[in-house]
Amino acid sequence: MDSSLIIPIISGVVALIAGLAAGKFIFAKNTARQVAEAEEQARKLVADARTAAENLKKEKLLEAKEKFVQLKAEHDKEVLEKNRKLGDSENRVRQKEQTINQKLESLEKQSKENESIKEHLNRQIEVINQKRTELEKHQEEHIRRLEKIAALSAEEAKAQLIESLKQEAQTQALSLQQEIIEDAKLRANKEARKIIIQSIQRTAAEQTIENTVTVFNLESDEIKGQIIGREGRNIRAIEAATGVDLIVDDTPEAIVLSSFDPLRREIARLSLQRLVADGRIHPARIEEVVEKTRKQIEEQVMEIGERTIIELGIHGLHKELVRVVGKMRFRSSYGQNLLMHSREVANLCGIMAAELGLNPKLAKRAGLLHDIGKVPDEETELSHALLGAKLAEKYGENPAVVNAIGAHHDEMEMQYVISPIIQACDAISGARPGARREIMQQYIQRIKDLENLAMTYGGVEKAYAIQAGRELRVIVEADKMTDSDSEKLSFDMAQKIQSEMTYPGQIKVTVIREKRAVNVAR
Repeated sequence: MDSSLIIPIISGVVALIAGLAAGKFIFAKNTARQVAEAEEQARKLVADARTAAENLKKEKLLEAKEKFVQLKAEHDKEVLEKNRKLGDSENRVRQKEQTINQKLESLEKQSKENESIKEHLNRQIEVINQKRTELEKHQEEHIRRLEKIAALSAEEAKAQLIESLKQEAQTQALSLQQEIIEDAKLRANKEARKIIIQSIQRTAAEQTIENTVTVFNLESDEIKGQIIGREGRNIRAIEAATGVDLIVDDTPEAIVLSSFDPLRREIARLSLQRLVADGRIHPARIEEVVEKTRKQIEEQVMEIGERTIIELGIHGLHKELVRVVGKMRFRSSYGQNLLMHSREVANLCGIMAAELGLNPKLAKRAGLLHDIGKVPDEETELSHALLGAKLAEKYGENPAVVNAIGAHHDEMEMQYVISPIIQACDAISGARPGARREIMQQYIQRIKDLENLAMTYGGVEKAYAIQAGRELRVIVEADKMTDSDSEKLSFDMAQKIQSEMTYPGQIKVTVIREKRAVNVAR
């Protein structure tokens, strides 16, 4: 062969071999790069799949737990069983994840197994999703079955159950409350009767003897002429100085002093006694003696007040209040002497407060002062209860005493325990037989007016004034009035009596509604 041909052939062979080597090197390099890219994609796919599986697992687990709570008690065991199965599935997922991690570590060495691992992981994810879907369907089926049985949704059933329990609890609470109130009333009434009876039994009081006239006895009828004076000037001077009417009639050896104010009558009586004893009776002397007597009465008033508070064991009373207490000796209410009434109330209050475990001294103090508003130094438009409270507050009395005075006729709200005690003892003292006096005709007319007032209301069948007019018992027609109407009628009658009638003490209005069902068996 020609040497000129061998060299090109050899060059070509060498170039071919070099090309093959270079191609193989490039192919190997490309293959390694593709394998590395495939591994990276596989890792990313596995990571994404694991994240998606974890998120999906958490979401489904929360949904399952929320739905489990809505199931009724009889399905709790089944729900717990499903939770246990779900926990097993999660454990298996964790185990699979560990297996995947192990296989991922070996994936770097075994790139050929990449596809099989991906397929296996996808199958596991599908299995988990399938099981969760089955669990959700099972729960929905149970809820639909419960709603079908109850004909209600779960929320409606829950709301109805809560409302039913609420109504039942309210009914039981009202029933229990009524039983407690009735029992407390029964016990309170028994205890109150016992305390009132004991208080009355331990208190002795006088019957009414007060009047609007005072008889001044004379040694002889000759003195009447001196008292009358020339053309009646002496008797006119006495009447002008004292404000008392002197009645000189045919009654032998007596002159009648007439005035609604016992204090004026007492001043006139003592003045006449001094004038008759002195023998000098003329207008100037009359004025002088009346003025001296008035000062003497003021001193006597203070003595009476001081003696009263000492006998009752009351200390620290303001001098003005002591004077007011003394003045009560010369005042009366329905023929009942005001000081005797106040002393009686004070004693009753002390006994009742001691029986109840309260402060008897404070109760006595309030009982003695409860009517001080009836002897004011000046006229006022306030009621005697409110005026008395104002005076007690002015002279530094205890707030409990002030409230008891103002509230003993319900003109102030009772804020202390002793307030109702004062009110009760005031009623006891005024309502007892012989305490107060009324003219029989006025009494009978007041009873008739009380019954007639009740009959003016619609639905009233009968009305009776009992207990000497202290209680009005009204019988209403059950078909025309409900229980609530009866309560309103009782309140309206009490208010009308209070505003339109004048009466001593208190009047209790009792409305009776009786439903009778009558049938005849033949």
